[in-house]
Amino acid sequence: MPTPAIVSNHLTKKFGDLSVLRGIDCQIDRGEVVAIIGSSGCGKSTLLRCFNRLESISGGQLIVNDIDLSVAELSRRRLLELRANVGMVFQQFNLFPHLSVLKNLCLAPQKVLGQSKQESKETASFYLNKVGLSEKSHAYPDQLSGGQKQRVAIARALCMKPEILLFDEPTSALDPELVGEVLQVMQQLAQEGMTMVVVTHEMQFAREVASRVMFLNKGQVEEEGDPREVLADPRSERLQNFLSRINMTLA
Repeated sequence: MPTPAIVSNHLTKKFGDLSVLRGIDCQIDRGEVVAIIGSSGCGKSTLLRCFNRLESISGGQLIVNDIDLSVAELSRRRLLELRANVGMVFQQFNLFPHLSVLKNLCLAPQKVLGQSKQESKETASFYLNKVGLSEKSHAYPDQLSGGQKQRVAIARALCMKPEILLFDEPTSALDPELVGEVLQVMQQLAQEGMTMVVVTHEMQFAREVASRVMFLNKGQVEEEGDPREVLADPRSERLQNFLSRINMTLA
């Protein structure tokens, strides 16, 4: 039996006196695509950042890709191992503006994985082709559209050949007409069996691509299950209200 990709038991996170995560219990299996939804401030992004140790947890247990993140001090070796195997795609792309697309993609494989320049270029070219941007390898980020920047950011994460990909609202900074090209790449990754955790407001993506949806409210998992069932017939009154607000925004 393969071990789960992510397991948390009564995970808590505090910033000073403010409790942001208040006892998160979850298990994400390898190959699953889990969409995390909820109102702003409910703890979605904080939970995602805990999954790759951008935030340390305050209490409970968290194991990601067989690495125990509950320990107060994580060795540099284990942290590099975690970051190599758990990729993250941010809302604001986080590309280096002074580097070409190709050099953005080659940097981490060379520095972290110890790849040669030639090997990293071959890897970068492969994943740029995968996201449909082979012709942009020598362009700079400010020469790209928002959708292209996000696809480059996904390709950059893939260059590390991660076992888990985390997406923090990857389409929220995009113009509506550019959202589809990013979601198409994510859907392809899901079909290929990539383990993905996606913080999103794209309910159609959650319904059609995710294998499970988790609704967070005030730092707790209020409701979870099959997206088609949960989003069509939510039991929680808070989730009903959240979905009605989303639908009103889209109308």
